[in-house]
Amino acid sequence: MLYDRIHQFNFPTTIRFGANVIKELPAYLKQNNISAPLVVTDPNVAQLPFFKAILADLTNHGISVEVFSEIHKNPVKSDVYKGVDRWDATGRDAVIGIGGGAGLDVSRAILLRINHREDLFKYDDLVGGDIYVTNDVPHFITVPTTSGTGSEVGRSAIIADDETHQKKILFSPKLMAKIVFADPVLTMDIPAPITAATGMDALTHNMEAFLAKNYHPMCDGIALEGMRLIHESLEKATNKPDLESRSKMLLGSMMGAVAFQKGLGVVHSLAHPLSSLLDTHHGLANAVNIPYGMEYNIAGFEDKFQRMAHVLGLAEESGDAVVQYLFDLNTKVHIPHHLRDIGVREEHIETLADLAFADFAHPNNPKPVSREDFKQLYLKAL
Repeated sequence: MLYDRIHQFNFPTTIRFGANVIKELPAYLKQNNISAPLVVTDPNVAQLPFFKAILADLTNHGISVEVFSEIHKNPVKSDVYKGVDRWDATGRDAVIGIGGGAGLDVSRAILLRINHREDLFKYDDLVGGDIYVTNDVPHFITVPTTSGTGSEVGRSAIIADDETHQKKILFSPKLMAKIVFADPVLTMDIPAPITAATGMDALTHNMEAFLAKNYHPMCDGIALEGMRLIHESLEKATNKPDLESRSKMLLGSMMGAVAFQKGLGVVHSLAHPLSSLLDTHHGLANAVNIPYGMEYNIAGFEDKFQRMAHVLGLAEESGDAVVQYLFDLNTKVHIPHHLRDIGVREEHIETLADLAFADFAHPNNPKPVSREDFKQLYLKAL
């Protein structure tokens, strides 16, 4: 079976994929003369048995490991600075990011700051800061433990300001991992609610990338296949996981992250303010908002929705059928249909609309989104 073997993909970087491929990590480090990595993760992953097993395996192979895990669920700049302080104090020679979006974002931001010591947000891609990423960065390795952001194959990190909570994007081709160890076994014990939320995040990436207004037919093809894999596996991975469903989700997640170099859209701009203002899990925020955001995009783009419906195997190949599919899928993986069920109140709407309109994602949406549009979408989802 496909999922019983280890495979290598070289797109967009080297990806070692398959059950128990993580056991190759110590040998890889030794081959690359790495003896003292900084391992960056989040506080939850740091307590899990598989993470401790990875550390034990590295130690048994003579690798000196330093763990940094003092990060927020939605990472902020001070998390990154603390991680670099740990790097400086312990004499490290590489960065290994292990985890979901938060751990991988912080690991990539630490990687950037090690040899770029001006204010972190000087490098914000949204204001052209990527031109200042001129120095080399240490060796970087990523190990995903969720099937959501796909950050393991990315070149950017999203980090928020500690005070304003505004999200910044740190981007450079230099920030891509040298190698990804994508082991579906590491995702097997993720709780069902996290599996569901991160899986809907991955589906959102693929759908929004496919709809994004930039022309990139290669990303379109990847996004459609990513949707198919997630469609075939998310419900099972959430409710009765096995190696095949977890493997398909991990592949679909990475494909979404490759595809969204084309751009994202209205759903992410609806979701980001929920995380910054209310500390909502990013995947859950996308999951609740995606049916409403997709419905907003149907008019004028019916042909693209027909193609998505076809890939999803829907009896009726239409935008309305795709929206209903998303509501039904949320039900199957136990995600609520309304924002009020995840802590949003009517008094939040005006601030959320301001933040959404200021967000970086919706300029790539296939149709323009005004502040009033965002307000009405939030009210409809409430």
